[in-house]
Amino acid sequence: MNPMKWLNGLFALALIAFAGGCGTGSNYTMPVSQQQAGTVFVSGGDAPLPSVVSFKVVISGISVAEGSGTPVTVTTGAQTVDFAKLNGLHTLLDLNTIPAGTYDTVIVALASPEIDYLNVTNPQTNPPTRPTISSLTSTSTPPATLSTSTVTISLSNPLVVNSGDVIGLGFEFDIRKSLAVDMNGQITGVVNPTINVKAITPSDADAYIDEFIAGVTTINVTGNSFTIQGPHGHAFTVNVNDQTEWEGSETINNLTSSSIVSISGTLDRTDGTFLADTVAILSQDKFFVGGLITYVDPPTGTAQDFDLYARDVLPAGTGFTSGQISTINLTGNEKYFIYWMHNVFVNSRFSNIFFNASLLVPGQHVSIGGPFNNGAVTVKRVVLRHEGHTGTLVSGSANTGTSTFQFNSNGLAGVLFNGPVTVYVTPFTKFGGGLTSLQDLTNNPTNPLRVIGVVLKDPISGQPVFVARSVTELTN
Repeated sequence: MNPMKWLNGLFALALIAFAGGCGTGSNYTMPVSQQQAGTVFVSGGDAPLPSVVSFKVVISGISVAEGSGTPVTVTTGAQTVDFAKLNGLHTLLDLNTIPAGTYDTVIVALASPEIDYLNVTNPQTNPPTRPTISSLTSTSTPPATLSTSTVTISLSNPLVVNSGDVIGLGFEFDIRKSLAVDMNGQITGVVNPTINVKAITPSDADAYIDEFIAGVTTINVTGNSFTIQGPHGHAFTVNVNDQTEWEGSETINNLTSSSIVSISGTLDRTDGTFLADTVAILSQDKFFVGGLITYVDPPTGTAQDFDLYARDVLPAGTGFTSGQISTINLTGNEKYFIYWMHNVFVNSRFSNIFFNASLLVPGQHVSIGGPFNNGAVTVKRVVLRHEGHTGTLVSGSANTGTSTFQFNSNGLAGVLFNGPVTVYVTPFTKFGGGLTSLQDLTNNPTNPLRVIGVVLKDPISGQPVFVARSVTELTN
C-alpha cells in the first residue's frame, strides 16, 4: 500500500473517556470514486454512571452524508468501543480515505451493548472486601438493549473535507444520559444512545491524541521516527524530537520490535503522521494489559498483588481475560513509571510523592507489561496512566496557597474512593470551559468539573489524591 495515497483521505476516530476493539461488518460501503480526497479524524467522549466500569457497544459503521446524498463510510468494518474508558481523553481508533466534499449529516450504526459494573460493599471496612464484576448483556436478566440501532446527527457546522487536508469529527457518547435507570437509580439495561458530534480541526483541543497504544514494528533512530501498527493493521509513522518526553529517561534507542508503547501528541495536518510529545514503553515483551486497580493486597505496606479490571489486552486473543478482574502477582522486581507526569515530579513539590509497590491504591489506571506464558503474566513494568473523572467541587475547598481543591467524583472513582478526593494543580495544569486558573474555583462554580490527571496514594494518609493535568468546567 502506498502510505501517501492512503493518508490522502485520513479519518482518525478519537475517543473521549474509555475504548476497546473488535468487529463485525459495516452498515455502509464507501463508493468507488476517482475524485480528490481529504483527511478526517473523529474524537469522542462519555459521562459514566457510578459503578459502571465498562460500557461497550459495537459501532457497525460511522458514515457522513451531504444532504440526501449517498452516505460515505468513515470507518473500516466495525469495532467494539468501550466508552467508559476515556472520560475526557482522546485516542485514535481508525483512519480511512473519503472523497473531498461538504458533509452535514453523520449516521452512527450501533449493536450489541454490554454494561459492566463494579460490586463494591464498603471500601472502608478493615480489611476491605474485593470488588467483583457483574454484566448486563443481551442474554442477562435484565438484558442490555438499544432503544435504537441507528443515530442520525445533523452537524451545526458542516464537515468540510478538502483535498490533502486533515479534518475531523468530535464524537461524544454521553453515557450518563444514555443508560436508563429506574426510580431507585439502578441501571435497567436500556440504552438510549445520546451522541454529540461536531467538526474539528487538528489544531482544536479535541484533536489532541491523549493516549494511543500500539506495537512497534520498525525503528529509525537516525531519522527520529518509528512505526506502529494501529487499528485494522494500519501502519502509522511516529516522529519524535528533542522536546518529546520519554518516561523513565528512556529514548528511541530503547525501542525494539517487541515494544508496546503509549504515545500522546498531534496529527500532522498534511500527511497524518504523529508528532509525539510523550512516549512511554509499556512492555518490552510483546504483551500488555491495561485497566483499573480495584483492590490492593495488603491495603497498607508493600503490595504482594493487586486486582486489575482489564480493559485493554495487546495482542488480543492471548488467553488473558479482558473485561474481568484478574489478580496480578508482584515479585518486587518490577519497574514503576508514571506516564506524562514525570516533569511535574522533577520540577515541583511532588518530587516526594512517587509510584511503587507501596503506593498502589484502588482507582488508579495502570498498565502492566511482561512475558505471558501458560495463562499468566510475569510483570516487569507497571505504568501509572492518566485518567479522567467528572464530578463536583466541594464548596469552599479551593485553596490557592496549597494549590488544591476537593472534588466529589460522581463516577467510578467516587465508588472506590468513598468520599471527596484532594486535587493538586501544578504549573503544568491546563484550565478550560471558562476556567483560567485555580483562583476561578474560589468562586465555587456549581457546574460539573472534569479532572484529568493521575491518581496517587498519599504516603502519609494512605488516601488517594489527584494530580491534575487539566481541569474543565462543563457548562453544557
